Amino acid sequence: MLAVDPMSPQIQTTEPTARPTKASLAPWFSCAATDVGHVRKVNEDSFLDAREQGLWVVADGMGGHSRGDRASQSIVEALHTFKAGSEAMPNVDDLLSRLHAANTTCRDLANGKVMGSTVAALFVHDDIGYILWAGDSRIYRHRTGEFSQLTDDHSLVQELHRLGELTADEAENHPSANVITRAIGVAEDIEIQVRKVDLQPGDRFLICSDGLFKDVKPAEVDSNLALPSPRQALEQLVKLALRRGGTDNVTAIVVQVPSSGA
Repeated sequence: MLAVDPMSPQIQTTEPTARPTKASLAPWFSCAATDVGHVRKVNEDSFLDAREQGLWVVADGMGGHSRGDRASQSIVEALHTFKAGSEAMPNVDDLLSRLHAANTTCRDLANGKVMGSTVAALFVHDDIGYILWAGDSRIYRHRTGEFSQLTDDHSLVQELHRLGELTADEAENHPSANVITRAIGVAEDIEIQVRKVDLQPGDRFLICSDGLFKDVKPAEVDSNLALPSPRQALEQLVKLALRRGGTDNVTAIVVQVPSSGA
């Protein structure tokens, strides 16, 4: 299911996909939402819920630059015709090729200006998940009481933190926290980071733009992501981000691997 409309604040819940994984032997469930927030006039986020292909994507157009909304839409447009094949790695290669094509599209449309977007994508094939990302949009996982951030921000403060020049608290509150070091459309060559993770029954994933997590603490993301249903988790996370000020566009997708026996 393609969801390109960046102006809709409505929560969209998808039907279970007919494409089960070996991990769950049951359909996937997912729901998605986007909201312009309380400060921005334009929603520069876009998302893709292509559950039939086992693909979920959030793209966050770079605020303060030229046509961030068009940049994020270019990513979704490049990915929405993706059709999953029987072999995992050719699928991942296809996704990477499409993201590189989106990078070229953004640069062609920019007319010498900066037009870019982050991207965070989850692709599932059998009992393996593949995470592809550039920028600071994130993917989290809740698994039987354990909460993990599966992406590393491509940002200036994260690089300084890795080098030991900033503590985690200093990085979180740094005035350059919004400066990202990697994004679709910014450079002629884009490096997309890829990570492979195993899937287990009951896993729940959150894919989101920074408008959700920058005003919501990790422990709060964890507790809300663990709520009984994916829809309830999504609704409460978006509401919390908006209640904290809604200073940026907020976009999120919650994806659920059904529990054994579901």
